[in-house]
Amino acid sequence: MGLEWRVVKRSDRSFAKVGELYFSHLDLKVPTPVFMPVGTNANVKCIQFKDLEATGARLILANTFHLYLKPGVEVVEKFGGLRGFTPWRKALLMDSGGYQVFSLAAQFKINKDGLKFKSSIDGSEHFFTPEFVIELEDRFGTDIGMVLDVCPPYPATRSYVEETLNITLDWAKRSLEAPRRDTLALFGIVQGGFFEDLRVKAYEEIRNMEFDGIAYGGLSVGEPKDEMFRVLKLLSNVNDWEKPTYLMGVGKPLDLVNAVFYGVDMFDCILPTRLGRRGTAFTWNGKVVVKNAVYKLDDRALDDRCNCYVCRNYSRGYIRHLFNRQEILGMTLVSYHNLHFYQDLMKYVRQRIVEGTFEEFREWCNANWAGD
Repeated sequence: MGLEWRVVKRSDRSFAKVGELYFSHLDLKVPTPVFMPVGTNANVKCIQFKDLEATGARLILANTFHLYLKPGVEVVEKFGGLRGFTPWRKALLMDSGGYQVFSLAAQFKINKDGLKFKSSIDGSEHFFTPEFVIELEDRFGTDIGMVLDVCPPYPATRSYVEETLNITLDWAKRSLEAPRRDTLALFGIVQGGFFEDLRVKAYEEIRNMEFDGIAYGGLSVGEPKDEMFRVLKLLSNVNDWEKPTYLMGVGKPLDLVNAVFYGVDMFDCILPTRLGRRGTAFTWNGKVVVKNAVYKLDDRALDDRCNCYVCRNYSRGYIRHLFNRQEILGMTLVSYHNLHFYQDLMKYVRQRIVEGTFEEFREWCNANWAGD
């Protein structure tokens, strides 16, 4: 198979751990905990691939649903898959489109067989089955594929969450039975809303299937933060940690650190680039909204602890000027810095776990980043 997983170091004071994903067909090792930049449309917004790799990224995310609609799987296949269509030569994970059932709910109709929807591009009708999603991910040439699932909103009734969970679990089984190449690893998704018994049921059933990894879905969908961490704490107490654990769509730097405490190995989120395009930088001293007038004459770097190209060469005052004049370069610079910061944060988290001091670092983060 194309993906191997091993744990290198475990904390004896939390569920935090350092691991390694090995993609044998790429001869590529990806240390965990890892943050995956989001390249929904086969592109991380405002960032060239060479610069993306320079941040330290080795594994990025794309979206099956969006790439299916445009440019279409046939176009990407003509280039030999996403690694021929783009200059990216490292590892790829593809989300299935299950999250779009939540975010674009009005466009979808769900039944036990699959998802029916109309394209937001041209109004054409389409039908996704679990098997078809695996076929698409295979044809796109990804390395890790996510199964099709139903992501319930928050709040949702128990009857709806239970009904959609049963559909998700059935789709997971069908996904595993679908034909695919040996180098395409599959992750199952644990849904169940915020009902503890349903979450445990979902985890136990997904764990007992032959997936290469386990993802936690349906979190960061509008619930209070303490609700999300209640679910993570619950799952940390039942997870046997034999497979890598992926928290989908989360989040802010503090969220990542606290989720690592509960054993999460993999993350993705649009925030570093979305907020970067709006002029907000993540730093070791908290967020910096560089568009603000207070930075007009500020000759300091975005972050004096950061050694990225932006922090070594550009001042806050100049970057503010770029945003003030609506220059695209400003968006690129802050987005690049944010992605570099996230990679540095994960590297530092791994270092502190190995040293046995991660829990103290987590306390520092909670004390200093609570408002961010």
